[in-house]
Amino acid sequence: MMLVVGIAVGLAAGLLLAYYLVTPKAVTKARDDLHNQLKAAKQDAETIIKRANEEADHLRKKALIEGREELHKLREEQERDFKNDREELKQWEERISRREDNIDKKEESLDRTRQQLEIERVNVENMKEEAEKKLFRLAELTMEEARDVVLKRVEEVYEHDLAQSFKQLKDHYDEEGNRYAKWVIVNSIQRYAADYAGDVTVSTVSLPSDEMKGRIIGREGRNIRAFEKLTGSDLVIDDTPEVVVVSCFNPLRRAIAKMTLDKLVEDGRIHPARIEEMYEKSKKEIYNEIKEAGQEALMKVGIPSMHPELVKLLGRLRFRTSYGQNVLQHSVEVAHLASLMASELGLNVDKVKRGAILHDVGKAIDHEIEGSHSIIGGEIAKRYGEKSQVVNMIQYHHGETEALTPEAVLVAAADAVSASRPGARRESLDMYIKRLENLEGIATSFKHIEKAYAIQAGREIRVIVEPEKIDDLLAEKLAIDIAKKIETELEYPGVIKVTVIRERRSVSYAS
Repeated sequence: MMLVVGIAVGLAAGLLLAYYLVTPKAVTKARDDLHNQLKAAKQDAETIIKRANEEADHLRKKALIEGREELHKLREEQERDFKNDREELKQWEERISRREDNIDKKEESLDRTRQQLEIERVNVENMKEEAEKKLFRLAELTMEEARDVVLKRVEEVYEHDLAQSFKQLKDHYDEEGNRYAKWVIVNSIQRYAADYAGDVTVSTVSLPSDEMKGRIIGREGRNIRAFEKLTGSDLVIDDTPEVVVVSCFNPLRRAIAKMTLDKLVEDGRIHPARIEEMYEKSKKEIYNEIKEAGQEALMKVGIPSMHPELVKLLGRLRFRTSYGQNVLQHSVEVAHLASLMASELGLNVDKVKRGAILHDVGKAIDHEIEGSHSIIGGEIAKRYGEKSQVVNMIQYHHGETEALTPEAVLVAAADAVSASRPGARRESLDMYIKRLENLEGIATSFKHIEKAYAIQAGREIRVIVEPEKIDDLLAEKLAIDIAKKIETELEYPGVIKVTVIRERRSVSYAS
């Protein structure tokens, strides 16, 4: 640009000099040419300046875009680093929590051991006192008292013969009965197998962005309060990106709450009036799903018709769980298993199906009426026209009434098989530990028991006896006695195996 200005100045000076040296006509012509050249030079200068400004704007915008992209990349990298740090911190917290739980369990085990040792010490002292009292009594026995002592001793001696006879009879009938029972059950189970997915007490709702969390909470929390009050569930809003958790122990309320929140997120308008509107709409849709679920369950089992109210109650079982097992799926499986076993045994398959699919129908309303779900379910089935044999199947499946037909026993057996299948049910940690402690306590309540261990998640109890005080025949009888006491005092799904171990070791050292 400076070069152009210099050229323009030089031309002007030359023209001024020529003005005095040439004729006026030439001067005029030269002046016009100079004017045109100055005008062209000015236009060129403006063009150059304009292009320079455009290029500068382009470079500035390009630098700004590149800077924003670099800033965005840095921000994403920083967020990834923060997320990894949070995950690592969470893992460490879980490890620490597990270690604390292990320490607590060890402390509880030590406390139980101390208590057991104290109990054994007290028992030894009591036995010592009883032995001393017995010695004093033996010194002053009458004839009748001496006879009683002798008879008791004879009874103890012949207990071995009785145990041997009992074992022979038991082995004979157990072998025949178990062979046929296993054939029926295994043949039925292999013809029907279902997958299980344990139900949980929370549901997650995905959000389009974290901004939606603030809208769900509302001004001063009015939206979330209205939602929780209306649906009877809790909303858990934490740092998890684009996720809100719906928590409720009632699966039906949780399903309605989740559907309501999904509709609100999709609609985008969230306020108390809109929440109530979407809640009523979701509730209607869920109740339609309940009816369809009941009809679908009847179709799977092959039952052509049933009272509409029973169909609705059956559909409500889709939103009930028992130890994590979905009650409707469990009822369908019980119906299949019972019908298969009935066909193997030549019993009435249609009646068994009806009794099996309805055996837990009382759980749909058992919190509204006093009584056990089996008795309630039988009364409901009777009210809606089911026959007395079907009612008896429902009320007998937990042994609360007498079985009037073999089909009722089959329904109870199918219920136990479905509940005890691996993975079908789960227990809370407290209930699980309490059940194992009760199981071991029953085993150790018998005489001459050295140790007792509950293994296989409480499905087997191994009892170690004192070998010098109990022989093989009495060990067999002891296993039966322990099993009977477990059946009387504990409630559990499936079968518990009782194993009595009698082992004698002789140890010597050579020095």
